[in-house]
Amino acid sequence: MADERPLYERDPAAWHAHLAEGNARQPRKRVGADVLLRNDRSEVLLVDPRYKPDWDLPGGMAEANEPPHVAAARELREELGLEVQVGLMLVVDWVAPHGPWDDSLMFVFDGGMLPSVEQLRPTDDELAEARFVALDDARALLRPYVWQRLRHAVAALADGRPRYLTDGVAT
Repeated sequence: MADERPLYERDPAAWHAHLAEGNARQPRKRVGADVLLRNDRSEVLLVDPRYKPDWDLPGGMAEANEPPHVAAARELREELGLEVQVGLMLVVDWVAPHGPWDDSLMFVFDGGMLPSVEQLRPTDDELAEARFVALDDARALLRPYVWQRLRHAVAALADGRPRYLTDGVAT
């Protein structure tokens, strides 16, 4: 009678080789992680990256094998000198390939409220400026799909239901 145990129990080395082959052949996605930070006036924190034409949410791209929430906290520390406890995941947005970029997954996490701060100063050359803006004013500063991501993150914070988006559109 043939051994009916799963492959990984019969031959762990073969199972490991199978996983390694799959890992080498399957596509990889870029992952970005942003943070929704607010002040006591219900304004949201936006940053002005020097390498982009528009403003953005604070955060950035995850490094290899870095969890998205850890990437978000690291980016806040590196770019703004902020030590923030990254909270609940509010949005996951699948971004279709565009220009030279492959598709990606963008996360938005709750960063909570920051104490009143007159002005945040970037601690990294990647950012030209950081400032709190009223939610309605954020729309004019952000690319349309980033505005949609922010709008959905604010809604998820209000009702406690995370959102899954495709290019900023709820699916």
